[in-house]
Amino acid sequence: METGKRIAIIGAGISGLLACKYALEKGFGPMVFEARSVIGGVWSQTLESTKLQTPKDFYQFSDFPWPPAVRHSFPDHKQVLEYLQAYAVHFNILPRIKFNTKVTCIDYVTSSTEDMLSWDLWGGTGQPFSPSGKWNIVTEKCDGNPSDSTQVYQVDFVIVCIGKHSDLPNIPDFPLNKGPQVFDGKVLHSMDYAAMDDDLAAELIKEKRVTVIGFQKSAVDLAAEVANTNGARHPCTLVFRTVHWTVPENLLQLVFRGLNRFTELMFHKPGEGFFHWLLAIFLSPLLWIFSTVIECYLKCIYPLKKYNMVPNHSFFKQISSCMFTILPANFYDRVKDGSLFLKKSQTFSFCKNGLMVEGESRPLLSDIVIFATGYRGDEKLKTIFKSTFFQKCIAESSVPFYRECIHPRIPQLAILGYADSPAILYSTEMRSKWITNFLSGNFKLPAISKMEEDVKEWEICKRNEVKERYRRSCVSPSLQIYCNDQLCKDMGCNSTRKNWFLAELFVAYGPKDYKSVS
Repeated sequence: METGKRIAIIGAGISGLLACKYALEKGFGPMVFEARSVIGGVWSQTLESTKLQTPKDFYQFSDFPWPPAVRHSFPDHKQVLEYLQAYAVHFNILPRIKFNTKVTCIDYVTSSTEDMLSWDLWGGTGQPFSPSGKWNIVTEKCDGNPSDSTQVYQVDFVIVCIGKHSDLPNIPDFPLNKGPQVFDGKVLHSMDYAAMDDDLAAELIKEKRVTVIGFQKSAVDLAAEVANTNGARHPCTLVFRTVHWTVPENLLQLVFRGLNRFTELMFHKPGEGFFHWLLAIFLSPLLWIFSTVIECYLKCIYPLKKYNMVPNHSFFKQISSCMFTILPANFYDRVKDGSLFLKKSQTFSFCKNGLMVEGESRPLLSDIVIFATGYRGDEKLKTIFKSTFFQKCIAESSVPFYRECIHPRIPQLAILGYADSPAILYSTEMRSKWITNFLSGNFKLPAISKMEEDVKEWEICKRNEVKERYRRSCVSPSLQIYCNDQLCKDMGCNSTRKNWFLAELFVAYGPKDYKSVS
């Protein structure tokens, strides 16, 4: 039996599917708006060589396990997409999705004359719904049919699930006459390359001098893919500013197995008492030992010193910043045989036949330059709001959201999939359960001042931990269980999920532990 409240979910990636599934379970009839013709978000449009960067045991729905046919711990992108599609079919999510329907903006309208800045409670009441406030969802069709291109839907609550890693590429600015416009070759972003059919992408780079910019996951994967395709006759060059730690699959599995309560005792927590502060100080040397051992291991198995690829930061600082990158197989073999060149440079510019890299007098000859420099996730989130006030709430805030999904000053709206995590599906599912419990009236939000105080404490805690590597979208990679404890407490369910004390302390937590949380 559906409730009378109208809920809009923007995006049918992982976050949108989860939000829809749990909203349906609570009796709501959500509408899901998806700009593309398929579900899956970033998994529907990615590099041919892309694989899961999280062990699948930590990247699965709590009540829908991977099929037995998927045996590898790190499935490829086709297997991930098939898994998401099977989930959507199993829980009857597809009929709720309006495909080829892009949300161009959302606008909050209210009949109340009360100033929102004067509210003590979220939305004026602390409740998910308001008798006077609604959201107008403005959409346009993307299927080429001009007859019904623009439509407005009015809803009681919005869950934004547009993600951060798509649609709005981050491309550096260049001085006049030193940007892509002076280059005779082709310039594109990894997003454009990933959108191509595999055959077209392979034809584009075939026997071409390709330069890839960046050193995040997509850059490393793309450079390895090009090097494997073209070989030493037409080598690929990877140009980057900062070196990051990259790890083999078996080591990443070990790191995830260490995500337990004992490990979290080593980290400071927002608003912690004296005892927990002292315990974290006492145990903190274990973090240094762990990080140092991992770094030594990586230096042993990879020729990092030989190619000047030892990062300046610790492994611990990197994973605390939500950066996990699996190194593609045979990456340094491609460097050794001349199929892949590595160039570290703080600046570069374009010229007629390639790039001028800092410290070099001769240009780096290139036919194709591909920016694998990420996305402007904050800008993408900000511009979906029509209100300049809400845009400022997103743009001017340096702190995370309350429970990583609620902005204290934006009523009747939640944001899913924005917060980074070691296992994004796992953490997003917990927040989906939390949001739909809130929508069902199972708990109320605290006062706006309390929520703002909470997010400020998280910011201070994380800035002290990672210093200059702080990002507001990454606040809980080292405190995933602690965050889930908070969510469970809000929902009124037991946060202790293991059967006995030692398992509770030393066994890793994963999606299956929260299967019964509803």
